[in-house]
Amino acid sequence: MALTDAARAHPLFDLVGDTPLVEITIFRAEFPEATVLAKLESMNPGGSIKDRPVARMLLDAVADGKLGSGQIVLDSSSGNAGIAYAMFGAALGYPVEIVIPANASQERRRRLTAHGAHLVITDAILGYDEALREVQRRYEADPARYFFSDQYSNDSNWLAHYEGTAVEILAQAPEDFTHFVSGVGTGGTMTGVGRRLREERPDVEVVGALPPVFPGVEGLKPLGQGHIEPAILDRSVVDSWVDIDIDAAGDLSFDLARAGIFAGQSSGAYLYAVRQILLREPRACVVTVLPDGGDRYISSGLWEP
Repeated sequence: MALTDAARAHPLFDLVGDTPLVEITIFRAEFPEATVLAKLESMNPGGSIKDRPVARMLLDAVADGKLGSGQIVLDSSSGNAGIAYAMFGAALGYPVEIVIPANASQERRRRLTAHGAHLVITDAILGYDEALREVQRRYEADPARYFFSDQYSNDSNWLAHYEGTAVEILAQAPEDFTHFVSGVGTGGTMTGVGRRLREERPDVEVVGALPPVFPGVEGLKPLGQGHIEPAILDRSVVDSWVDIDIDAAGDLSFDLARAGIFAGQSSGAYLYAVRQILLREPRACVVTVLPDGGDRYISSGLWEP
């Protein structure tokens, strides 16, 4: 990852990206002619794919003079982006304040506070949209105090994936891969990777994993009427959507763990969408991402038998 002058003293930033593309073997018996590959994003220094956009947003803000000395870095998060803000903020010497729903896992919340972040907790029943509303209220009440990174509207978010994640996928994946699967948290991965694929591999089908409103999938956002939609989400790059069965997705998380890869809840959701593709096209070559590690969900009940 290219560094600005502000970050050259912090080798932590140079560890972001270049994650391995690994083969997922859990579908071999059912679909022996298929190939499934996934970017192992838990290998980023903060343990998730969110390190990519957060590093880019902060470094761009420092370089542009939008993030000044003494300001507090502010944003909302379901957990992973918050950890990245807290980690990189500590490295750069900026205080960090994260608005987070009460149902975010204890592991995520403890990692945030370990880096020194201040947490503002919102009502889980009101969903992640309430965290978005609260972070906007806090910023509008004292705009001089904060640098509001606003990952839902920040173009540096999707550009991190357009110039990073997507370029890595195109270099690592077989030339004949047929599908890319992702979901929408802020829309950065889907938009950035999708736009690059539209330019360089328009034959690749881009498939979105759509979570249920309740109980939901940590890290993924319900879309549609009544829900706040990320401003950076480019729906035009998505060819089709798959509604996620959360119980089946949980089973796939277990299957993945028993195959040696310990990944989080959204990874199971993406693999559910992958399986729906393979049911239609059993010879497909599908690329996806595993956004984080399974250790962030120990207290969530995901790994209960």
